[in-house]
Amino acid sequence: MARRIKYYYDPLSMAFKKIERTWKHWVRDVSLFALTTSLVGILLFFLLSAVFDSPREKQLQRELDETNLQMEALEERIGGMDEALSALETRDNEVYRLVFETDPLPHELRRNLGNTDRRYAQIRGMSNGALLERVDRKAEEMGKRLYVQSKSLDEVVSLAQNKKQLLEAIPAIRPVPAKRNVRLASGFGYRVHPIYKVRKMHSGIDFTAKTGTPIYAAGNGTVVHPGDLGGSGYGIQIVLAHGYGYHTLYAHLSRAVARPGQRVKRGDLIGYVGSTGRSTAPHLHYEVIKNGRKINPINFFFNDLTPAEYAALVEEANRTNQSFD
Repeated sequence: MARRIKYYYDPLSMAFKKIERTWKHWVRDVSLFALTTSLVGILLFFLLSAVFDSPREKQLQRELDETNLQMEALEERIGGMDEALSALETRDNEVYRLVFETDPLPHELRRNLGNTDRRYAQIRGMSNGALLERVDRKAEEMGKRLYVQSKSLDEVVSLAQNKKQLLEAIPAIRPVPAKRNVRLASGFGYRVHPIYKVRKMHSGIDFTAKTGTPIYAAGNGTVVHPGDLGGSGYGIQIVLAHGYGYHTLYAHLSRAVARPGQRVKRGDLIGYVGSTGRSTAPHLHYEVIKNGRKINPINFFFNDLTPAEYAALVEEANRTNQSFD
């Protein structure tokens, strides 16, 4: 196919003349074609990129999804550690420091992290910035709380070294040993009364056991008359005065061995399980009283239980059920 010849009209000569193409015309045409092709190619590239992900983008998205899953799993694990740390802080404030008659650490000291918003400014614009910030904040908070708790326990250890006599008096063991026929049946708090069938405050914990099961002193002390520390319907009971504001009460016994005025040591036999008084089955009702206030005995079983055994005992005590007295 022959290339078309182009002409132009020359007004001076009043005639049509043939258009002669020079190398400049060729360079111009080629440049315009290349530029047009490049612009079209770039436009198509961006249009396709907006609609379809490249293999590299797909790989990065898979890695991002996997990272998010791992971060969510990490957040759950941090949540579990946070619960364990909160329980330790509670025992530190309400048991350890109460034992040594020192003030609990202020909540603000345990939780004060300062202004850390500037740290997270760079990640807030990321696609998973909210998750990263949430996990990092929790980790930072736990690090601060762990440091404070470590210093607090160091202080508690220092106090303990100077209070051997106090430690021997604290009711720190289960009054009935863990055996096959002994279990914690009802914990401290509001429980359904077995006779009145209404929710009433249960001021101790109940251990079910066979009649005649031995009961042991939870700490060094002196047997005293129950007086106002007991209660109507407790049947045969023993109250030990441990000093430092502590008393323990053992109710519904079948028989008492220890006598008023007798000095006993932790682990000494003081009586036997029974069902005397207002009781629906053989069991021991056990209370801890500090400065006249009845407190949860579950926090004091730290001398004869492993951490796993203690955790299982706490779980049993927290079940909302019916008491035995």
